[in-house]
Amino acid sequence: MNNKLKIIFNCIVLTGMIILFSRCKTGIHNEPEQQSDTTFIATNRIPVDTIIPDEILNNEIVQENTISPDLLKSIRANFKRINLISSWTTVDTTELYDSTEGGEAIYYYQNKKLEKFITRHFGEMGQLLTEYYMMDGQLSFVYENQTKYNRPIYYDASEMRENNDTEYFDADKSVIIETRNYFAEGKLTYQIRSQNNPAAVSLSEENKRIQSKYKNLIKQSK
Repeated sequence: MNNKLKIIFNCIVLTGMIILFSRCKTGIHNEPEQQSDTTFIATNRIPVDTIIPDEILNNEIVQENTISPDLLKSIRANFKRINLISSWTTVDTTELYDSTEGGEAIYYYQNKKLEKFITRHFGEMGQLLTEYYMMDGQLSFVYENQTKYNRPIYYDASEMRENNDTEYFDADKSVIIETRNYFAEGKLTYQIRSQNNPAAVSLSEENKRIQSKYKNLIKQSK
């Protein structure tokens, strides 16, 4: 091997050693971090309820009747307390059949006390995640996160061409619509809606809608 080839070979080896040393030192690896089932249960949710009433952004719609600052503070403290629970006494799952692609309800108990439950509904054009939080045996907070797809989930490039369309299903083009609902003595009294979620007809109608779903899901938990 002549000197020129030796120099090239040594440079390649040296570069490889530097890369290997760097990866070892920084702990880079390709395997995902392992999580226990309990951790998954505790973190399998979307962080919400981070907006304080006095700091509501201009692009959000607020609908309110009457709710005291102390009660809002109490609801938020309860929300955070529940989501800090890392191990549940019991977790029950029930299948739901009221959407085209099905769904599920997951109930979280601590010492036989229902603290929260989460529902997921799946459809061809989107999905809905709803989280219900309990306080003193009553409904205190409900978070709704609706994802609207740009096209049906089965709508691929072939479907697009056949229909002379310009788009096929792309999860990155989904629209997220959020609603945060606060309850006083089990009744909806304060609501925050994202900008792309027009104001509801009334809180009374919204209360009926949410309470109907809530009561039905509570029956299924027993």
